[in-house]
Amino acid sequence: MGQNSKIIMERGGMQLEMVLVPLGMGVLLGYHFWLLFTIINNPRRTVIGLNAESRHKWVFCLMVDPLKNGVLAIQTLRNNIMASTLLATTAITLSSLISVYVGNNQTSSSGLILMEYKSSSVSSVKFFAILVCFLVAFLCNLQSIRYYAHASFLLTVPIYRDKKEAIEYAATNLNRGGFFWSLGLRAFYLSFPLFLWVFGAIPMFLCCCVMSIVLYFLDTTSSFTRDLYDHTTSVEDMESNIDRQTLLL
Repeated sequence: MGQNSKIIMERGGMQLEMVLVPLGMGVLLGYHFWLLFTIINNPRRTVIGLNAESRHKWVFCLMVDPLKNGVLAIQTLRNNIMASTLLATTAITLSSLISVYVGNNQTSSSGLILMEYKSSSVSSVKFFAILVCFLVAFLCNLQSIRYYAHASFLLTVPIYRDKKEAIEYAATNLNRGGFFWSLGLRAFYLSFPLFLWVFGAIPMFLCCCVMSIVLYFLDTTSSFTRDLYDHTTSVEDMESNIDRQTLLL
């Protein structure tokens, strides 16, 4: 009788994971597909798009006089590089710890929590998914450091002053660093529901739903924020000023 009840619970846990885990990942993927669509079509509605526009304006302001503003640019980019380095170090450290743990506990089980389907192969898949998240976060932060370091050189070249093509190239590199930073953060965010998956499908599904709601409020902008940015100097005005300065030279 006890053996039969154990088999029923294991089958129930397996069916629960087969339903809730894809559903939870679908919620997160659906939200991020919507976020990507909004960034492409209406970037000002998202924090990522608005930050990209702000970085673009910042580069145009600084490169009006690279020699005067070079120290400010280097200090700002140094702070971003330090933040990316910290996340990259954290990601590769956690990846190493997970690899060691999985290697030393191939036959271990995490226990029966919320009808978890107990299987060594499933447990390996869970830890492997977490490991992939941290490796992706590590690689994204490495790329972020790469673009920030390259932008630090571009922003301080005196001969690039008043050259729109060079300024656009510097702004593009800076924004790519910011985008890779955002991807690295998303990989860290994804690791939370995967960690809870170790304890069962129900915590994982609930975490996916709650995280999607929280990220929506963190990723979208309010009308007040958009109006505030509308009152700032536009990139077109900066470009016209650069054209006038170029003609004067």
